[in-house]
Amino acid sequence: MSAHGGTTFIPLNIAVLTVSDTRTTENDTSGQALIERLTTAGHNLADKAIVVDDVYQLRAQVSKWIADDSINAIISTGGTGFTERDNTPEALMALFDKNVEGFGEVFRHVSLNEIGTSTIQSRAFGGIANKTVILCVPGSTNACKTAWDKVIKEQLDASHKPCNFVPHLNITAESSTVEKCESRG
Repeated sequence: MSAHGGTTFIPLNIAVLTVSDTRTTENDTSGQALIERLTTAGHNLADKAIVVDDVYQLRAQVSKWIADDSINAIISTGGTGFTERDNTPEALMALFDKNVEGFGEVFRHVSLNEIGTSTIQSRAFGGIANKTVILCVPGSTNACKTAWDKVIKEQLDASHKPCNFVPHLNITAESSTVEKCESRG
């Protein structure tokens, strides 16, 4: 049992998407920060891609991962601002079965302590498609660290109580022991 008194940790298969017209494998510090954090937490890197900020290329990559039953979660970094090339919300929200409104709200709330009111410039968002959770954060390395450390890590941990995303994902029979959190609204 965990410190939260819940189910034990279940390693998830997580894909990391970097949305950028300029990042490469060599200089993708944001994607690398997410990979280091998710593997340190005990999860598995299922796949990684860097895709230019093009609506259709983003949809194609994420659709491929959503259709792959072995991928439980996707974390995307970049393309969530307000420039002409920031298209991640427009590209990916169309793929969602359900929106996770609270993700963007909580991310901006915790970011307020770090970057002040500039957090309103973030269009961080999340959703679920085909039993895969998709969480999209800004492209800065610090934003990725904040998102993982203060929001994502707990929500992808089956032992986090009172609830987390694990019971909503397509995972092995172990997931049947995970309690679902009922709506509080």
